[in-house]
Amino acid sequence: MTTLYLDRRDLALKLEGQALAIYADNARQTTVPLHLLERIVMRSSVSVQSGALARLADGGVSVLLFGGWNGSKVAALLGPGHNDAVRRIGQYRCYDDPEWCRDWSRRLVLAKVQGQSRLIQRAIIQRPDRRHPLTETHRRLKTIRARLRGETALSIDSLRGLEGAAAAAHFAGLAVLLPESLGFAGRNRRPPRDPFNAVLSLGYTLLHHEATRACHVAGLDPAIGYFHEPAFGRASLAADLIEPLRPRLDGWAWEQFRTRTLTADHFVRDGSACLLGKAGRGHFFRAYEPFARPARRWLRRVTTRVAAHLGQVGQGPSDHRGQTE
Repeated sequence: MTTLYLDRRDLALKLEGQALAIYADNARQTTVPLHLLERIVMRSSVSVQSGALARLADGGVSVLLFGGWNGSKVAALLGPGHNDAVRRIGQYRCYDDPEWCRDWSRRLVLAKVQGQSRLIQRAIIQRPDRRHPLTETHRRLKTIRARLRGETALSIDSLRGLEGAAAAAHFAGLAVLLPESLGFAGRNRRPPRDPFNAVLSLGYTLLHHEATRACHVAGLDPAIGYFHEPAFGRASLAADLIEPLRPRLDGWAWEQFRTRTLTADHFVRDGSACLLGKAGRGHFFRAYEPFARPARRWLRRVTTRVAAHLGQVGQGPSDHRGQTE
């Protein structure tokens, strides 16, 4: 299946039989068979017929749209979801079960910290000149990981505190790997203020869309999470699901700068915001797609497995605790 990235001004999409035609300056540039499309990412000004959007949605093609000059406005078209409402009933029942929420959250945070630890271990091997600060980062992550494994009754607030401590250590480790010229000193967003954070923000946004889509297809409510509390306008379950994937994205982002696939010249400034320029986005999207494929498969497996279990919970009272994996 194909992901179509559209990042050129004044494009137009039209249906032509069983294909989607892409026009620029009133001239047809190419066509993509509809049965090959799985998702479309629109980063620039694109005109599209309402009938084409309906056809894409009906065919299960998701559309992610970035709006505004800096792409800060995001909207998504997900298409048809799973029709078994019992799965969502089970999801809501589990939300009211404190033990389920704690167990789900502990496993989630543990998987994320393990991913962070693996990334730092790899960095120690690849950057022996940074061994001392990276070893200290790894020691801090190892301590947090041991606590997550040993204390199975931690409250969600405690888990959030440990997740925050691990993130602080993790990003401090990444900071010593990146050139000082990038100005990375830790995670910042809305807006990102340096090139590395700009890449993380865009990558996390794309992963979040994938998780939202996976929830939707599996018949889950993306808004009802367990580690991330439901909040207005937030797909909290999708935010839960991408936590274990974040270290993978962080490592991929580091690799783009380490190999100079992305450089400081690929970014532009808009006030305090640091944004990928057009050339930089081209490099980003080409490199991101191979990274995203295994992440999508993982999300499909997890949401399918969790949805099947929650469907059983939704059918009636059952002992569903401790079955988050």
